[in-house]
Amino acid sequence: MSERNTLVHSLHDLGLAAWFGGGLMGVVGLNGAASKAKDPTERLRLSSIGWGRWAPVQFAAIAVHGIGGIGLILGNKGRLASQGEARSNTAVKLIVTGLAGAASVAAGLAGTQIAKHSDEGAVSVTEPSGGASDELKTAQRNEKWLQWSIPVLTGVLLVLGAQQSEQYRPAAGFGESVLKKAKGVVGR
Repeated sequence: MSERNTLVHSLHDLGLAAWFGGGLMGVVGLNGAASKAKDPTERLRLSSIGWGRWAPVQFAAIAVHGIGGIGLILGNKGRLASQGEARSNTAVKLIVTGLAGAASVAAGLAGTQIAKHSDEGAVSVTEPSGGASDELKTAQRNEKWLQWSIPVLTGVLLVLGAQQSEQYRPAAGFGESVLKKAKGVVGR
């Protein structure tokens, strides 16, 4: 591997870090804070404003991650062709990335529905009030699990990326056995 992929690796990792961190902060921080508003109608309105401001940054992070991922695949064609473990890891990462992307789009759509019904108020961002419309209840029910799936799936991608980085290293003991064999050949 004589060529370095620092730029595309950085795009891949920084995009994923923003995607993961923003999703987790939104679920825990933004939704948690908005749910404490005294006025039930403010809970959904404030959360919707925050998620609306984050959405362009999140989709930019997803795009940057994708560009970096494509760059890494192209830059590591030889490694992927010869290393089955790296190829398998890349295939799993592609599937999980697709799922995380789909979850992000679906969560955005559910959030748009929640914003449209924000005047109905709610117990919390994902818990409807007693008089909530069926549309709001459905959107909140979907948002409840979708919002958590994003940091879970992107967290899995972070772990798979760490695993793939470890695959650059020689297998444990491999370096030692090569050195011992080389010394034995030289010592003859």
